[in-house]
Amino acid sequence: MIRVDIQSKNFGATPVLGSIRFDVSNGQTIALVGPSGIGKSTLLRIVSGIDSDFRGTVVRPEKQAVVFQEPTLLPWRSALENLCIIHPNLPKDRALDMLERVGLGGMAALFPGQLSLGQQRRLSLARAFVGAPEMLIMDEPFVSLDAQTGRAMLTLTKELIAETGPATLFVTHDIHEADVLADRVLKLQAGPQGAILAV
Repeated sequence: MIRVDIQSKNFGATPVLGSIRFDVSNGQTIALVGPSGIGKSTLLRIVSGIDSDFRGTVVRPEKQAVVFQEPTLLPWRSALENLCIIHPNLPKDRALDMLERVGLGGMAALFPGQLSLGQQRRLSLARAFVGAPEMLIMDEPFVSLDAQTGRAMLTLTKELIAETGPATLFVTHDIHEADVLADRVLKLQAGPQGAILAV
């Protein structure tokens, strides 16, 4: 369960987020939409605990995973090492099984620079799901992928969420992605004291 109760978030004297309240239940997926620059990524950083400089409270599970717009892989580590360095107690066979699950079987020894963008995104998903997170945060994980790769990634993500059952919050500009993945859609809109949820 994720419980969000934000009263305000400012950057200096500039209000970014106003009053925002919502819950995400275990196994539920919520899509967060809204115009560019409205504060969606800021909200994700607050929910994930990356940004603690705000007024309000967020209750979140300890086991969490974040998938950013960019894969954020360690370029000097192999695909297998990129999984295991985040999860140091992860059995090697489980890590290899997850690589196989996301279509990277036989690529454990390759480095991120030897993988296509789509393959790097698959590796990021593997890293997120291999630890069986209770909370999953995704910030436009399919952006800049070609249509075919994007569809494949969307299907894979939906399957992994169904298998793992985390409380999931993700940002997208693509209504099709929201339709496929989300149980519910929240929209941010401009308010007098920063972005708020549309009613």
